[in-house]
Amino acid sequence: MPTEIKFGTDGWRAIIAEDFTFPNVRACAQSVALYLKETGLAPRGLVVGYDTRFASEDFAAAVAEVAAANGIHAYLCDSPVPTPVVSFALLQRKAGGAVVITASHNSAQWSGFKYKPEYASSASPETIARLEEPLPAILASDVPRLPLAEAQERGLVEFISPRQPYLEHLAELVDLETLRAAGLRVVIDSMYGAAAGWLPQLLAGGATQVQELHGERNPLFPGLQPEPITRHLGALIDTVRTTGADVGLATDGDGDRVGIIDERGEFINQHQVFALLAYYLLEVRGQRGPMVKSLTSTRMIHRLGELYNVAVHETPVGFKFLGPKMIAENALIAGEESGGFAFRGHPPDRDGVLSSLYFLDLMARRGRRPSELVAELYEKVGPHYYDRIDIHLEPDQKTELVERLSRARPERLAGLRVTDQDSTDGFRFHLEGGAWLLVRFSGTEPLLRIYTEVQDQSLVQKLLAAGKDLIGL
Repeated sequence: MPTEIKFGTDGWRAIIAEDFTFPNVRACAQSVALYLKETGLAPRGLVVGYDTRFASEDFAAAVAEVAAANGIHAYLCDSPVPTPVVSFALLQRKAGGAVVITASHNSAQWSGFKYKPEYASSASPETIARLEEPLPAILASDVPRLPLAEAQERGLVEFISPRQPYLEHLAELVDLETLRAAGLRVVIDSMYGAAAGWLPQLLAGGATQVQELHGERNPLFPGLQPEPITRHLGALIDTVRTTGADVGLATDGDGDRVGIIDERGEFINQHQVFALLAYYLLEVRGQRGPMVKSLTSTRMIHRLGELYNVAVHETPVGFKFLGPKMIAENALIAGEESGGFAFRGHPPDRDGVLSSLYFLDLMARRGRRPSELVAELYEKVGPHYYDRIDIHLEPDQKTELVERLSRARPERLAGLRVTDQDSTDGFRFHLEGGAWLLVRFSGTEPLLRIYTEVQDQSLVQKLLAAGKDLIGL
């Protein structure tokens, strides 16, 4: 049993059977139950969902048993569902909160515990602190639990099927009949995740052709990690190229993020996708409203804000910051560098399924394939080039690196003058011409990440190398 359970950027994640055990999951569930009681939300109940990982349904049942033992009605999903579907069910049922058993994009040996507050986004730092505070005492005590069958008999656990209400809501946001009739050739890589089968069902029945990869449940995620980025999308890239498809779409392990492959089999990075989705809402659909971005995401959003005269708000990394800001500003869109995007009129949470539909709708309405859409975007905002490297850290390295970065005051990086620097979330260096370099520690994994975005492609690798030099690696 770990000495402490700490929630990262979006929930607590750990290795299954090492730290992610039934006693520890029950402890987290008990902390949620106490929080719901303290905040007066307990009478509204708790939605419990789960992904396709090993024993996810059993861990979810354990959460429901603890909720029931605390007299809290648990709405337990009857099958794996994407995290955004749990968020939608939370709002639809006006529940007090939700728990999702998922490790999102992590590899197969991981699982996780996400808490969603009543507003259906990631929990704020304040809420996370309240969930973490009682855990040491809970871990040292016996957690109450009511066996699932008995909890059902007493009406404290109710199995729910949240699929159809969510699908009906998507049909209100997107003209599905137009998409089905568009004649697009689409390949979808569901990455063995919780969104398997959802997009094929939504797009079936018309001229649009859909081929799905990795649509079955396999908790081992053989041959891939369920993160929709280039190095995990080899099968999707090959299939798009060999079939002549118009686009490839990938959703991550819990269906809240999207990755896109263009018609040439090239990855469209998450910054380009974010900017294209914002452009779609602003230009193609004519909508207006503030936009919210994490500090690791593209400055193309700032440029679009200038062009369409809408405000842009920036937050630290994570929907625990983006979601509340989106609500406060009634934002049109919110997005982050990892490929998670949220939209007005929908839960303020990432949704890979809706993001995919909006991207297809952009293609259908403009009559253009993905590479042509990127070119259209660049005509508006100018070219932007981005990359990121991840460096694995040993437990004793972080303190030394933080101290080194705190002292760093470079005048130039890769030949570009440093115009400003801040430590809002990591160590960010603003460079002449609008370029930036960020060195930041992951909130979910033992990684140091170095990010950069420039308008001169030749500078990308030079700036990443300069970031490595800053930390002495």
